[in-house]
Amino acid sequence: MDLQSPVIVEVLLDLPLPRGFDYHAALATEEDVGRRVKVPWGTGQKVGVIRALKHTSTYPADKIKEVLEIWRDVPPLNARDWQLLEFCSSYYHYPLGQTVLAMLPPALRRVGGWQPPRRVRQPRKYPSQSSAPPLNEAQRSVMQAILQQPNFAVHLIHGVTGSGKTEVYFSLIEKVLERGRQVLLLVPEINLTPQLEQRLARRWPKLNWISLHSGVSEKERARRWLTAQTGAARLVLGTRLAVFTPLPELGLIVVDEEHEASFKQQDGLRYSARDLAIVRARQGEFPIILGSATPTLESWHNARTGRYQLHHLRERAVPGACLPQLTLAPTMQEGLPHWATVLHETLSRGEQVLVFINRRGYAPVLYCPNCGWQAACPRCSVRLVVHRRTRQLRCHHCGLEQVLHESCPSCGNVHMETRGEGTQQVEERLRNYCPSARLLRLDSDSLALKGSWERAREQILDHQVDILVGTQLLVKGHDFPDLSLVVVLNADQSLFSSDFRASERLYAQLLQVAGRAGRAEKAGQVWIETDYPGHPVLLALMQHETENFLDQELALRRQMGWPPFNYLAILRAEARDVGKVTVFLEEARQKALTRGGEGICIFDPVPSTLARKAGFHRWQLLVQGAHRASLQVFLASWVDELRALRSGRSIHWVLEVDPWDC
Repeated sequence: MDLQSPVIVEVLLDLPLPRGFDYHAALATEEDVGRRVKVPWGTGQKVGVIRALKHTSTYPADKIKEVLEIWRDVPPLNARDWQLLEFCSSYYHYPLGQTVLAMLPPALRRVGGWQPPRRVRQPRKYPSQSSAPPLNEAQRSVMQAILQQPNFAVHLIHGVTGSGKTEVYFSLIEKVLERGRQVLLLVPEINLTPQLEQRLARRWPKLNWISLHSGVSEKERARRWLTAQTGAARLVLGTRLAVFTPLPELGLIVVDEEHEASFKQQDGLRYSARDLAIVRARQGEFPIILGSATPTLESWHNARTGRYQLHHLRERAVPGACLPQLTLAPTMQEGLPHWATVLHETLSRGEQVLVFINRRGYAPVLYCPNCGWQAACPRCSVRLVVHRRTRQLRCHHCGLEQVLHESCPSCGNVHMETRGEGTQQVEERLRNYCPSARLLRLDSDSLALKGSWERAREQILDHQVDILVGTQLLVKGHDFPDLSLVVVLNADQSLFSSDFRASERLYAQLLQVAGRAGRAEKAGQVWIETDYPGHPVLLALMQHETENFLDQELALRRQMGWPPFNYLAILRAEARDVGKVTVFLEEARQKALTRGGEGICIFDPVPSTLARKAGFHRWQLLVQGAHRASLQVFLASWVDELRALRSGRSIHWVLEVDPWDC
């Protein structure tokens, strides 16, 4: 029907549908495009965003409802915001409505509207820095090279751990701020924000800057988001969600630790914040900096082929500081470990020690030596983890908790045993080795409470801790000047994984954790327990040959046809009935084979690595494309066919582009 009056608005809603919905809005104007609205939906209400104004609709006039409210207290999304969101929706094949609503802070998606917080959280005051620390020759060279390209370019800074990448970032940020532009600084983890907040406050005590991450309350997060959108905040420090922050005068993006998997969203809109940051810089025609001691093979390949500008920082920034000495030692099942002597020597000098094991809990396996029974999660395809202090068995995937068995449920044997060790058992063992040492365990269990990481970090910096026992939470960019010894336990657990990225990830993890040692004047040592000292990953690590390792991995990837020489997408499906999952994926596979496409390879459906989680059976279907463009064309048509499949309506499925886990 043709409707000339009143005005009709197309509203995008947070629904898994590839279109918007028409509503009457008599008082709407073009200036309202991009504003939030409240609209009726069924018997309830929803928050949406106006995508467009129009005077005609294909829907009958009596079916079009009225917009209940247009919120004009918040600026609308602008053309640049829409450009990024439309690219994101198209590239990741995710409904535009859900993409747009995912960009907004949770408080701005509430039907009840948004009210600013009664109390505005004041940033913590730090003594201002008298002057910026001088850059060394290598740092100045990198900064000057980047400043020579003020327009769009991707700059990859490959710097050894402790090489002063952050000071290069800050010097470049200062130049951009002086030109009146805004800056976005992305980090992979919330735990990295406190130390950067402190450095930002000291470097620019009068600058209006904000931090955005999921640890900020909803109202406060919305308030900060709006200060960025209006241009009041000149610098935004944030985790991956901050990549969508509207910044009208954005002139530089920095992605620190660009190799981290945390930049990839693992549910809902499965975007890569690093990749979207690059797209945003290209759309805005300004530079972007990626920094890492262990760049991803995708970034390294782009640098080697000239798509990215490659810059090196090959020495540590502190004068006299050297890369740590690495030692490989066999795993000890009983008795004192080989590194016990150096542990005591380090403590006697008043220096700190980090013992790294990437497994929380007490032990990963509880079993009966009499009949072989093992404690397994009834809802997931994994074993339950022993947590001895709380006398519990826990599933680290679905959260199931059980009382720790005193006897075997199968045969009644009362002499139960554990296999393997986690952070809690390592902590217990170290207390026996060093009874007078002050220990602090840092994992997601001990850091569950809000503010616990900030308190722990202050304890470490104030030298109230002698030995740290921790997981990967401790290896991402933290700087502890008194830490001179790192011990890595169970380094072999990822050596023989079926994941084609396993070697790359293990090398990055080991190098990053090793990089925590000896970052200041104190010489650093790293001991790695392994039963495979001749493995290529460990040999490259021992020789500090990161560039050679990356080049060799690239050659292997080229030979095997894996990214970055091919492009991937995964169709993931899950349901309580495994039969429904396999039927859907087989129908999806047949549709894919029929459609085909140049350079498109369709694999058979297989169970996911974690085949069952919380009672849901999980399977996946891998699609490989020789060219990114042809893969995108294929996926765009295939996803429409997937939405039409009846077998897909009784299960949950998602199409993931550029998956991090295969």
